[in-house]
Amino acid sequence: MVNNLSPKTASPPPPRHIAIIMDGNGRWAKARGLPRVAGHQRGADAVRGVVEACQDLGISYLTLYAFSSENWKRPPAEVDDLMGLLRVYLRRELRELHRSGVRVRFIGNWSVLAKDIVDLIEDAERTTRHNTGLTLIIAVNYGSHNEILGAVRRIAEQVGTGRLKVEDIDDAVFAHHLNTDGIPDPDLIVRTSGEKRLSNFLLWQAAYAELLFTDLLWPDFNRQSLEEVVDEFHRRDRRYGATSG
Repeated sequence: MVNNLSPKTASPPPPRHIAIIMDGNGRWAKARGLPRVAGHQRGADAVRGVVEACQDLGISYLTLYAFSSENWKRPPAEVDDLMGLLRVYLRRELRELHRSGVRVRFIGNWSVLAKDIVDLIEDAERTTRHNTGLTLIIAVNYGSHNEILGAVRRIAEQVGTGRLKVEDIDDAVFAHHLNTDGIPDPDLIVRTSGEKRLSNFLLWQAAYAELLFTDLLWPDFNRQSLEEVVDEFHRRDRRYGATSG
């Protein structure tokens, strides 16, 4: 008996690391006549769905740009709302994240935040540090310029004290002094809301990342949206400076 069934085509592996600039909460709320905080609340709900989808798709790292170092320029009431949502998210989601094997890490200068938020951040990192599932990286009070300058200062200090030679400084040494030490560079950076810029996000790490900009506002970004950006990623030809073919 002849088997005429063709072998099943294996699905390509998902990107190892996706980073997302979550943009559009305010516009989502304004379009519905709601206060901006309602958009941020809906955006926090979207985070849960995307984290679950990343786990199901086998993505190893997800970085979310939650609060930039420039976001302090927003009205104080909105900043308070964002910090309140961060508190709520960490208190509400940590148990489920831990149960599902997610490791939580934070990047940025979060040590200057309110003490109760710092305590929540430290507890999240400590509780989940041995988990081996998805690594969820949350960028809070993060700015790539500050991150790079901090790395330069730390390296310069080591050179000045003789612990490091100038000729030994290379990409790996520099990356070791960034907030993302131990985290692979993103394969794909997604920005929602139609804006087409990185806004001081992972500038060193984005050197060879694929960039994808979608008009969807972040509160509308869901599992299907994530699957679509992964499909688009698979259509890209990543050459890392080499020629194809």
